[in-house]
Amino acid sequence: MKPAPKFILPDQNGKMHKLADYTGRWLVLYFYPRDDTPGCTTEACSFRDERDAIAEYGNAVVIGISKDSIASHKKFATKHNLNFALLSDESGKNIKAYNAWGQKSMFGKVFMGIIRSTFIIDPSGNIIKEYPKVSPKGHAAQIIKDLNELQKK
Repeated sequence: MKPAPKFILPDQNGKMHKLADYTGRWLVLYFYPRDDTPGCTTEACSFRDERDAIAEYGNAVVIGISKDSIASHKKFATKHNLNFALLSDESGKNIKAYNAWGQKSMFGKVFMGIIRSTFIIDPSGNIIKEYPKVSPKGHAAQIIKDLNELQKK
């Protein structure tokens, strides 16, 4: 267990969010590479569909973060009826603070980018569980299962 890195970032509507806003609640913070790409859409839509089930655990909140702009997030959220905040970290500072930035490869090409990862942060602001290199399909269901287990402790 370690303290979650603090952040202050705008969402798809320009509203600022900071880690302290979620004190007293569980937070599911997920980092994803790019708005409206197949894997990111699968992941976002599964969090959308499971948001109410996730909220049953300590009024948990889901937040997504990528380097995309506020305008891109707005378009993505509207197109897929997303019911949670997407935060824009264009500088990548917060993405790096969560170690969600690193070397990736696709089609034999190696490059730096966002590593799809998720963090469960407890009501005191500590990272309780980390999911490095997430597979988008079925991930929201895994989060629900783990929130259930964590809250039994």
